[in-house]
Amino acid sequence: MNRLLNRLSFQPLTLGLVAAGLLTLAGLGLFATRSQAADEAKPGAATATKPSLTVITTQAQSGMLPIKLAANGSVAAWQEASVGTEVSGLRVQELHAAVGDHVQRGQVLATFAAESVQADVALARAAVSEAQANAAEALANADRARAVQGTGALSAQQVNQYLTAELTAKARVESAKAQLDSQLLRLKHTQLLAPDSGTISSRTASVGSVVGAGTEMFKLIRQSRLEWRGEVTSAELGRITVGTNVLVTSPSGAQLKGRVRMLAPTVDAATRNGTVYVDLTGAAVGAKAAPGAFKPGMYARGEFELGSSGALTVPQTAVVVRDGFSYVYRVGADNRIAQLKVQTGRVVGDQIEVQSGVKPEDKLVATGGSFLSEGDLVKVVEAPKAVSKQKEAVVTANTAQAATK
Repeated sequence: MNRLLNRLSFQPLTLGLVAAGLLTLAGLGLFATRSQAADEAKPGAATATKPSLTVITTQAQSGMLPIKLAANGSVAAWQEASVGTEVSGLRVQELHAAVGDHVQRGQVLATFAAESVQADVALARAAVSEAQANAAEALANADRARAVQGTGALSAQQVNQYLTAELTAKARVESAKAQLDSQLLRLKHTQLLAPDSGTISSRTASVGSVVGAGTEMFKLIRQSRLEWRGEVTSAELGRITVGTNVLVTSPSGAQLKGRVRMLAPTVDAATRNGTVYVDLTGAAVGAKAAPGAFKPGMYARGEFELGSSGALTVPQTAVVVRDGFSYVYRVGADNRIAQLKVQTGRVVGDQIEVQSGVKPEDKLVATGGSFLSEGDLVKVVEAPKAVSKQKEAVVTANTAQAATK
């Protein structure tokens, strides 16, 4: 009985102690939670101020850029001569030129069998000798007739006959000489000569064939001169003048300087394009400009140099293309990013023209803009000296180029 009373007297005290301990633990947990939340809410927390990217900035540079007009067209021979025979019925004996050969004016391209022509020349020479003998006899008879004229030895009719025979004999001599000259000319034409210096572009003759008069045997690019025939719109045709410099690029990448020789007097009614004739007589540009890089019939691209104008340029790496539009990224005073939509233009080397959207004093992200978005925080570092010197060299080169023009 006493033991039971002792148990009942100690049970409220134990329960009170347990309840007090639980309350103490709950208070400590609430205090720790509030402390952690307060630490995370501090404005100077490291996670909120960490930069998204470390960048190098650049600025738009003012300079002079060339104004160029691009066009496409074909390469053709300046003039192509058709070389053919002037005699008929002769057999081709030998060919002395092939396609691609460079020939000089008067060089023998082909020879014909001349035996029959030489025989005709011999006959013509004999006819001349015969005519001259008859003319000598007629002259003697005429001299005798003139000597006895009026003496009655010969009638007037006989005297006139002798005098007429003299004139006829002289005419036959001239006719025989003309026939001889004709045969000598045929003999000369048994050698086909180049009418001008140039390059053989085609050969249709073959040894042993008998050709007729006027048959084409060779085609010759006169003076080996080529031209580029660029096609430009009627609106752009007025911007080009005779003497304008042109840089023509072949499909292989070879480049050749040219100069506008002539503008077409008309515009094609179907395409509304005009043709510009450019002489490709300038110096080759670059290591790819090997001899023979341009061939007639080749399709090539050309750029007309129309002068120069002032422009703002930035490195091409600073421009990011998204959804068909060009953007640059400006770094503000708080190192926050602002995305600017720009209009680009001409490209010279690693620089690109910015026509709108950028001011010279704006600090732009030089590279890596594709990883940034509006409002991002970045860390700006100084550009390496090598990069700075390279930019200065580009600006200096553009300024010098503008000064020379």
